[in-house]
Amino acid sequence: HRDLHSFPTRRSSDLNARVLFPGSRAPEAALAGLYLYFSCWDEAHEIAQNIATPEGSCWHAIVHRQEPDDWNSGYWFRQTGRHPIFPRLAAAVGIARWDPVEFIELCGKARSESGSELERRALEWQRCEWQLLFDFCAAKRGPV
Repeated sequence: HRDLHSFPTRRSSDLNARVLFPGSRAPEAALAGLYLYFSCWDEAHEIAQNIATPEGSCWHAIVHRQEPDDWNSGYWFRQTGRHPIFPRLAAAVGIARWDPVEFIELCGKARSESGSELERRALEWQRCEWQLLFDFCAAKRGPV
């Protein structure tokens, strides 16, 4: 097991996604998510922008939402389409339907209300989104 304190933060080439996530559904996308988890936005962006799949587009959108670059985030979520994690995400956070573009707007509003209940909820939903997408990408290949 890798010591997380030695996690490389400057060069995505230091890690091999297929070695870290053998047999996974989307190893490069899982690596982009892992870099995002460690707040390595440049590395996460570099990887995600080069993955021509819904998972790559989704991570790309999340990176831009965190910048924040809401327009760019919305563009990449539209490229993602209806991702299989969205129904699970909606159920996990207790809403009827997950709309990532509406969530961009909610996050923007939450940023302007530092310390608020809205900010707490937005952060909680982002953690849930990250976990579901990461788990989806890192899962072994097979049915959705």
